Amino acid sequence: MHYDILIVGGGHGGAQAAIALRQAKYESSIGVVNAEPEYPYERPPLSKDYFAGDKAFERIMIRPAAFWAERGVDMMLGMRVDAVDPSAHKVTLSDGADISYGKMIWATGGSPRSLPVEGGNLPGMHVVRSRADVDRMLDGLDNVADIAIVGGGYIGLEAAAVLRKIGKKVTVLEAMDRVLARVAGEPLSRFYEAEHRAHGVDVRLGVEISGIEGNDFVTGVRLADGEVIPAHMVIVGIGIIPAVAPLLTAGAAGGAGVDVDAYCRTSLPDIYAIGDCAAHANDFAGGNVMRVESVQNANDMANAVAKSLTNELTPYHSVPWFWSNQYDLRLQTVGISAGYDSMVLRGDPDTRSFSVVYLKANKVIALDCVNATKDYVQGRLFVTEGLSPRVEQLADTNVPLKELAAALMAN
Repeated sequence: MHYDILIVGGGHGGAQAAIALRQAKYESSIGVVNAEPEYPYERPPLSKDYFAGDKAFERIMIRPAAFWAERGVDMMLGMRVDAVDPSAHKVTLSDGADISYGKMIWATGGSPRSLPVEGGNLPGMHVVRSRADVDRMLDGLDNVADIAIVGGGYIGLEAAAVLRKIGKKVTVLEAMDRVLARVAGEPLSRFYEAEHRAHGVDVRLGVEISGIEGNDFVTGVRLADGEVIPAHMVIVGIGIIPAVAPLLTAGAAGGAGVDVDAYCRTSLPDIYAIGDCAAHANDFAGGNVMRVESVQNANDMANAVAKSLTNELTPYHSVPWFWSNQYDLRLQTVGISAGYDSMVLRGDPDTRSFSVVYLKANKVIALDCVNATKDYVQGRLFVTEGLSPRVEQLADTNVPLKELAAALMAN
């Protein structure tokens, strides 16, 4: 079997690549190898609306099932690529079949990190990465009262919010000294810690887990100090391992992800990589090489590659943005705050509507906006243009950011 463009991965990036190619009037053959048995669907609702039961699976599908056949996109569901032969332009699937390709787009994302402790594989241990993961949790949820969440990142906190809404006793266990420590400044961390505690979540910081208690099923989480947190369900949200082993084995440059250039090309001929697994020099992080785990990154990389394959070579250059829904709080982030050397608090967290503005060398590089959509929308220009306002200007909520931006750009 041969495809002119073979897409490996059926998440946001892989699906968008196929959609963008057809929208660009690409008429040659497209095949998508998807490790999951489902047609492509949105990932963010897994720890939010889908987990909460507010959205049925059909409502989070990226396109209806019939869409792919109608567009001539062959979906190979429940299949993986186990090996890549770049010189022969060929891959070997998990069922042993070989597929040749003209160009390949690698969009595999990653697999959740497991907890490397004794008992870490006991029944009752869960991750949140796929529909099947969430369905397994939902199947056993009625019989569970105490739940421990390992990891105080967005996945863990979003799951905690959903579980508290349905009356579960929830303990969040974070190894660092604050939640969201890897992605946000301390004011945002402390705000979310307070919010979760106000909703009845037991937030534990700076904890070390020594093992999982239980014989045939999880009964608790054992901490390094000997305390056991009762839990008959444990959700682990401690990041992902990029799914790039076949590419690296085939000789692609990379390590914690596969390295790509400004056009999302790997070091292997005719192979591109996009989304969570692609390590790139990000223009909005000072050119630092990084992986960006977001729907925006996956979609925009897919669009750039589709343009390169159908029109003209197009570099990836998109400002990163993220969001998180917890309780009645909507967090919207624009830019990459890593490497900031100062921050400005815009508004009062006690009002539950405020922004944290991050600067580096006096230039705005990112904003975290809580229930402050205007700041998020208007603050984007500060990031894209690298504007340098005075601290007192940023902190003044009486001055809309769009007016401040206009004044700065006029000067």
